[in-house]
Amino acid sequence: MPVNRQDDWDRHWANYAAAASINPAQRMRHRLIEGLILRSHDQVRTRICDIGSGQGDLMARLARKLPQAELVGLELSAAGVEIARRKVPSARFHVADLIHDQPEDFGLREWATHAVCSEVLEHVDDPLSFLQAAANFLAPGGLLIVTVPGGPMSAFDRHIGHRQHFDRENIRGLLERSGFAVERVCLTGFPFFNLYRLTVILRGRKLIEDVNDQAASRASSLAAVAMRLFHALFTFNLVDSPFGWQVIAIARKPV
Repeated sequence: MPVNRQDDWDRHWANYAAAASINPAQRMRHRLIEGLILRSHDQVRTRICDIGSGQGDLMARLARKLPQAELVGLELSAAGVEIARRKVPSARFHVADLIHDQPEDFGLREWATHAVCSEVLEHVDDPLSFLQAAANFLAPGGLLIVTVPGGPMSAFDRHIGHRQHFDRENIRGLLERSGFAVERVCLTGFPFFNLYRLTVILRGRKLIEDVNDQAASRASSLAAVAMRLFHALFTFNLVDSPFGWQVIAIARKPV
């Protein structure tokens, strides 16, 4: 069966890996995830599983901050895994399809003290089954950090395969139905991440051309300045408000 173009993750990371690495929204999410892990980790036995590890940017950040931690990334794209292995040689990365593969295939049954699922569920047809499968990699009592997009969907979101965006209630309900105990759901990003998202929405399908130009090293100096400006502004976002368009959920697997 041919791969749907919007779900061709080898093609996605071949085209967008460089752009993703400098994207201020990704950097904002990774900074928040890092903070949550640093506040909850056990220096003796921290084992982190990044579910949907992409091209390894989060694992690279965590490897610098937590050099004693064991790090594993699971990613559907072989191209993403290849990039990640070069970027973070101290971590292990596996090409994995959580719906069909089992934790035993990788020696990871209830292995992780922490699991991250960042900007993945919006791409999944059945996020409930996906989260239930992800739980098998997490030890009892282990912490799960989920980030998903909220707010309106852009043309670029649809181009890269977003099925849905989330709010506080539906991500909480999804996690609870998956068997997790939800500790907190935050709507972060107001006001400057929301402003960034509005520029993405207003740019429409032209953004697809912009990102392709960036991938071909033709990014304008104006775009580079805008990226740096938003990166700085994001440090002033509210951590939680009724209006934030970045959804972050913290949950635990019951003991």
